[in-house]
Amino acid sequence: MQNLYLKNVATLKMKSELCTGCGKCLEVCPHNVFLMKDSKAVILDKDRCMECGACAKNCAFNAIEVKQGVGCAFAIIMGWLTGSEPNCDCSGNSGGSCC
Repeated sequence: MQNLYLKNVATLKMKSELCTGCGKCLEVCPHNVFLMKDSKAVILDKDRCMECGACAKNCAFNAIEVKQGVGCAFAIIMGWLTGSEPNCDCSGNSGGSCC
């Protein structure tokens, strides 16, 4: 089973020109967000990202950006803790900023 979070809101970004293909992001990502293609890491499915930040912290070449602890990760964790549906305030109705 694959984990999918809120659609099209993850802050994950890949700068392919900085990627050296070391594969560290593939090793540390708990949700298999990345794969190797043409000797470089690429994002397989951004909606799998829970924004934990492991990939960015382990990328020695700064090829990955993610705002750790915002958006989906926070929404999913709070949903689990409270038994409610995830809500990352992207609707704009709450006055919060979008993920």
